Amino acid sequence: MDALTLLLNRRSASRLTTPAPQGEQLDNILAAGMRAPDHGALKPWHFIVMQGEGIKRFSQLLEKAAIEGKLGEEVEEKARNAPFRAPLIITVIAKVTDHPKVPQWEQIVAASCTVQAMQMAAVAQGFGGIWRSGSWTEDAVVREGLGCEENDHIVGFLYLGTPELKAPSKVQLPDMNGFVTHF
Repeated sequence: MDALTLLLNRRSASRLTTPAPQGEQLDNILAAGMRAPDHGALKPWHFIVMQGEGIKRFSQLLEKAAIEGKLGEEVEEKARNAPFRAPLIITVIAKVTDHPKVPQWEQIVAASCTVQAMQMAAVAQGFGGIWRSGSWTEDAVVREGLGCEENDHIVGFLYLGTPELKAPSKVQLPDMNGFVTHF
């Protein structure tokens, strides 16, 4: 699949199963993330790859956050089960620093670009994925459990694997009226 076709047909796959990217495939995904736009060559990101036992530990961490947050049994169960929706999860953390030329927001955007690049690299190799975020990205228990420092921002969890459902090869392009202005 050429790059333009890949980008024009981008979609998320929320129902993922094995196999997950491994070996050279996973290395390609991580390398694509490392090539994200990066003003000042700061590389303001860190990737945490979770599979197997890592998925189980992440499940326990989310459940702990739900329990400590007193969010109720239903949320605790959902938190406990959420990581098992894919055989591989890559957590992306923006490692924000003070810099005279690169504002903090730009470092967060750069880290966010890594997620898109990694998802597209996965799809280019025959896998699927979905970028998840939500309240866990800002939860103190989750942040501590993932080793976040004060200025770090979890920009998302990239769930990767093989799509359970075969999606159409082409998607209908959205109407760009109202989203584009020529100046």
